Amino acid sequence: MVKYKRILLKLSGESLAGESGQGINPEILSEYITQVNEIVSMGVDVGIVIGGGNIFRGLSGADQGFDRVKGDYMGMLATVINGLALQSAFEKSGQASTLFTAIPMEPVGVRYSKGKVLDCLAGGEVAIFTFGTGNPYFTSDTAASLRAVEIDADALLKGTRVDGVYNADPEKDPNAVKYDEISFQEAISLNLKVMDQTAFSMCLENELPVIVFDMNNTGNLKRVILGESIGTLVKI
Repeated sequence: MVKYKRILLKLSGESLAGESGQGINPEILSEYITQVNEIVSMGVDVGIVIGGGNIFRGLSGADQGFDRVKGDYMGMLATVINGLALQSAFEKSGQASTLFTAIPMEPVGVRYSKGKVLDCLAGGEVAIFTFGTGNPYFTSDTAASLRAVEIDADALLKGTRVDGVYNADPEKDPNAVKYDEISFQEAISLNLKVMDQTAFSMCLENELPVIVFDMNNTGNLKRVILGESIGTLVKI
């Protein structure tokens, strides 16, 4: 039994890069497409927000001397590159998808509108959201929470390289403790780096549950959709 009928899947750009940390790893890309296609075949509506950190990150650009606004636009353009890679891979697999951009970028993608996205999902297509919110100073996590709320998603699924939310970075601290379930208020008070505060606040205000899980473990996406207790559930 499918627990989440419509989901917003947030993927980081770094996740596409794999161990190299840069560029796009074709094997990882193919694996992600396979997992998404599996749940689409189960009747799940899927929207995807992809980051761009494997190509360029706005904040790091500012640290290197770039103007913050221009750096953020560079980062948002990077998400379009990753979105095109996803769309191409979906096409190769036989799964229809539409690439949406937050600003007009024809013929690269379709200008985002809720109506067009809902038509896309109703037709069994995957909706790929790129260029963040279209505004500087907002992260792709905030874009994910915004799009999830707009399309009435049942949950926001954040696919990462770790298996949930910890009280410290598990890749650096062997004593880090994982949370199976935590409230938004607790995550905010403990300053856990799950998502930025703007994204968290939007999910909290709209009572949108967030599930953080390891996307690199094959089959995990389907397990989340079926309601299995993996990763970390962040809720009211």
